[in-house]
Amino acid sequence: MKKIEHRLEALIFSSRWLLAPFYLGLLLAMALLLVKFIKEFIHFVPLVFTAEGGDVIIGVLTLIDVVMVANLIIIIVFAGYENFVSRFDAAGHEDWPSWMGHVGFAELKMKLIGSIVAISGIELLKAFMHVESLTNEQLAWKVGIHMTFVISGVLFALMDRISTGKAPHTKTPDEPH
Repeated sequence: MKKIEHRLEALIFSSRWLLAPFYLGLLLAMALLLVKFIKEFIHFVPLVFTAEGGDVIIGVLTLIDVVMVANLIIIIVFAGYENFVSRFDAAGHEDWPSWMGHVGFAELKMKLIGSIVAISGIELLKAFMHVESLTNEQLAWKVGIHMTFVISGVLFALMDRISTGKAPHTKTPDEPH
């Protein structure tokens, strides 16, 4: 019976490699985002010379939006692979990101929700740049969705703090402000 248990545990442990194709798929999605970024950049360049300031800002925000989604993908791929599949062996590489190997599941959730809030904020800012083309209902939905993300992020942080039993840090009188 112990032999069967050992084989079952080995099979379950090995099943983590089923996640690897998901991470590869996310990397391919990031390559598609690069195509989207290049397309948006090519569309943006002539606008700089002919468009009004608001349109230029929206163009830049669109580029930032794509970059933030790509950053989110790389965080999920690196942290997810390292947390759930296997450790990376390139820790000695000079360009190795400092956060690699230190992002646990709780930190990954916080980075994810933080990125979603930032992306949502950029989309909201883009909507505000053309507020005259939106109805009050459309604007209310955009603000409501953004606030839902913000509140979700705060609640995630609060739940993590409660589950780890950490009290909020309060500054002592001798700490700098």
